[in-house]
Amino acid sequence: MVSRARSRPLDGEFPYRHAIEIRYVDTDALGHVNNATYLSYFEAARAGYYERVTGHPFGTGPDAARHTFVIAEAHITYRLPAVFGEPLACLCRVSWAGRSSFGLEYQVLAEASPLGEARTIADGSSVQVFYDLETGSVARMPSRLLQAMAALEGHPLPRRPGSADTT
Repeated sequence: MVSRARSRPLDGEFPYRHAIEIRYVDTDALGHVNNATYLSYFEAARAGYYERVTGHPFGTGPDAARHTFVIAEAHITYRLPAVFGEPLACLCRVSWAGRSSFGLEYQVLAEASPLGEARTIADGSSVQVFYDLETGSVARMPSRLLQAMAALEGHPLPRRPGSADTT
């Protein structure tokens, strides 16, 4: 059974907006964006957010050969269908941060167009873990990255909810 709190759409400000073009291949037999495609939209927004924060594309930069992020969790709540040709945007923000992981929240919005009114299509979240490729283990996130994320967010990053551990 889904809890009431989970069923409410995300609200509040999102500091990053990523334009999404629905490709025909993104749709299913009913003409709606396929449910699995939303993770790709989240990924595009996550990469754009990272580039905005660091100044370089994900997978590049001075530390790219040694460190990366791996996805530990991803959640999606589907609200309303989107169809081929609709202009979408995926909003992204940090929800919490720890020593080696952080949460992102996403909101996929359809902009008003001849194909439909403006509306929330889906929202969700993911947990990213900072990973050392050389040792094959979880690593501490650089403080400069956490500071840059907080600067984009416009406030200190909250700790992971319900956890005394900040990993």
